[in-house]
Amino acid sequence: MARILYLTQIDIDHGAVRLLPEECQRIGLRRPLVVTDAGVRAAGVLQHALHALRDLPHAVFDGTPSNPTEAAVRAALEVLRRERCDGLVAVGGGSSIDLAKGLAIAATHDGPLKTYATIEGGSPKITDRVLPLIAVPTTAGTGSEVARGAIVIVDDGRKLGFHSWHLMPRAALLDPDLTLGLPPGLTAATGMDAIAHCLETFMAPAVNPPADGIALDGLARGWGHIERATRDGADREARWNMMSASMQGAMAFQKGLGCVHSLSHSLGGVNPRLHHGTLNAVFLPAVVRFNAGAASIRHEQRLQRLAHAMGLPGCDAAGNEVAGAITEMNARLGLPAGLAAMGVTPDLFERVIDGAMADHCHKTNPRLASRDDYRAMLEASM
Repeated sequence: MARILYLTQIDIDHGAVRLLPEECQRIGLRRPLVVTDAGVRAAGVLQHALHALRDLPHAVFDGTPSNPTEAAVRAALEVLRRERCDGLVAVGGGSSIDLAKGLAIAATHDGPLKTYATIEGGSPKITDRVLPLIAVPTTAGTGSEVARGAIVIVDDGRKLGFHSWHLMPRAALLDPDLTLGLPPGLTAATGMDAIAHCLETFMAPAVNPPADGIALDGLARGWGHIERATRDGADREARWNMMSASMQGAMAFQKGLGCVHSLSHSLGGVNPRLHHGTLNAVFLPAVVRFNAGAASIRHEQRLQRLAHAMGLPGCDAAGNEVAGAITEMNARLGLPAGLAAMGVTPDLFERVIDGAMADHCHKTNPRLASRDDYRAMLEASM
């Protein structure tokens, strides 16, 4: 049996942030806490959201780190309680939105955050008591604004996933204009994150034809516009399509992801300074080649369908054309050529493999990877 659930209210348009006050009213937020980060504030992007709120009382927490942590959730919780806020508006990239989801749990559920982590069996413990959340993404990458999950580094150092339909934002306001000032490097890295979601969820073996169609369309949009958006940050058409690709990747990845994310989640926990989207871009070629041997990939011609969405003439049984095109795209975007260029050394491999084997994305890959398989993928990604 295939259970298919979609999703939340989404508005995507230039200037969509202006809808923020009416969405707060619809959901019943009378005093939201705006969760963001210092970079979004410094870039002037936060001010667009605060201006849209007009005279609606609110407070701001701008201490989101690049990889959200349980410590940052506690810091935000102090502000939430001190200011007596009744809900959340996340303005930022995936980190701010994921931190807000962690806060939505912590504010209404007892115990340490790890209690509610997916791999700890915590998903059923997340109830409808979570704080309501509106998401306003300022990057086109994670798609967390339309996802039921969040990734947070908990106090013991693990980078864990939290998944519940109760964590789905009540509204997602996708305003491509908020991404116009995003620097080229961050545009490329977050854009490849979106492309990775579309690619990897399409390869996942779960049965969800609507998700497959959404992923392929998102991949075509992302692949066709990422270079334009990176080269010219003011290209509004490219920015719109990248934001749509990001949203579509997350709409689709309820199917599950796979080894790309198992590895990037784990390595990102070992070294939180590494950018998640960049790691996904670097791991993709090796994982595509590994997945080429999966029965579902061969039987359903999934590599050939990916190649078509990417505008490639085709793909051989080993996945070389798709994997090679990703490597070439990374180079054209100016992303690191491999893990070594990011400062990763082989002495970290065993810790990364430990985390990957335990990650919630491990079992939804089309081929179940062994420790040796993960080691080979790490070596191929150096």
